[in-house]
Amino acid sequence: MEEKFVVPQKFKLLTYALIAIGGISLLLGFFLDSQRAWANYLLNNFYFVSLAIGAAFFIAIQYVAQAGWSAAFKRVPEAMVSYLPVAGILFLLLFFGMHSLYHWTHEDALQTDALLQHKSPYLNTPFFFARVIFFFGAWILLTSALRKFSVKEDLEGGLNYFYKSEWYSRVLIFVLALTFSLFAVDAIMSLEPHWFSTLFAGKLFIAAVLHASTVIALIVIILHNRGHFEMLNQSHLHDFTRYIFMASIVWGYFNFAEFMLIWYANIPEETFFFVDRWHGAWKFLFYFNIVVNWAIPFVVLMPRMTSRSKPVMVPVIILLMIGQYTELYYIIWPATVHAAKFGWMEIGTFLGFAGLFSLVVANALTKASLVPKNHPYMAESVAHHF
Repeated sequence: MEEKFVVPQKFKLLTYALIAIGGISLLLGFFLDSQRAWANYLLNNFYFVSLAIGAAFFIAIQYVAQAGWSAAFKRVPEAMVSYLPVAGILFLLLFFGMHSLYHWTHEDALQTDALLQHKSPYLNTPFFFARVIFFFGAWILLTSALRKFSVKEDLEGGLNYFYKSEWYSRVLIFVLALTFSLFAVDAIMSLEPHWFSTLFAGKLFIAAVLHASTVIALIVIILHNRGHFEMLNQSHLHDFTRYIFMASIVWGYFNFAEFMLIWYANIPEETFFFVDRWHGAWKFLFYFNIVVNWAIPFVVLMPRMTSRSKPVMVPVIILLMIGQYTELYYIIWPATVHAAKFGWMEIGTFLGFAGLFSLVVANALTKASLVPKNHPYMAESVAHHF
């Protein structure tokens, strides 16, 4: 069956209003406190890029695992991935804020810092943006191929496009693991160019998978409440929460491993990152992130009853969305703004990016049938029950 999604006019107007709020917040921020404005720009763009990357990984893992339960909902992560071209353009605009964010772009610092000189063949502005173009190009190329196969499968049927999608998904998983890890190091870890952490990139990658899984589940629930995805049942909800539950455990493991190893080794080049964040609001956020991104999902979603309940899932999802923001805030702000400032600029910028992301995703959902028609596991997905 073909189910077309139409974006409600009120929703469009809301996203336009949010984008306007975000634009005004950033413009005022550039005049009043440019460094803080650019920190907001980086945080929010990385936040929504990670959602798109996590959604791409979600699609790929479904194909590689030949998962049947999720076939009916694959248009949602496909729509989230459509944000990547927009995000790529926005990241190129970061060129104008490099000096405000990245210490290694300062010529005077480079001249007096032996470590920055040693890293300069890699950490330099032209090569930084060459890598950004390469990363986004690879992501867009592979995810566009998967989207093309998905749409053609609707039109022509058969197994040919499913097998192609499975093969491309294997490639995509390895490409994402490598390129997003490097991207995380470039965009976020290099804010502290003297700091070393071999687990940082993996931590942000699993964070992308965790939070993308929550947003996919949230969009599916919202659409179900509006009359779409009539096949959605408690078994589907249970599988969505298993992804969230599993990813939160891996997120907790990476964070514990990074902190424990740095604390135990006690190497100054590593420990200063946590020492600088072990007082005031930063220390609160350290514990807050553990509670929100690991403890609450682990405890609340473990029981079978709660993992199948929309009234339980939605608050946990909202908390995890907040948790992703606070984790990035905890990493970025001490390195750039150097103070725990949070106000209208942060709220307005996030609302603007959220509006843009929502508009792009909603428009992408209208481009094809909301429910795939010829996926080989469609019948299994509709009848999924355990």
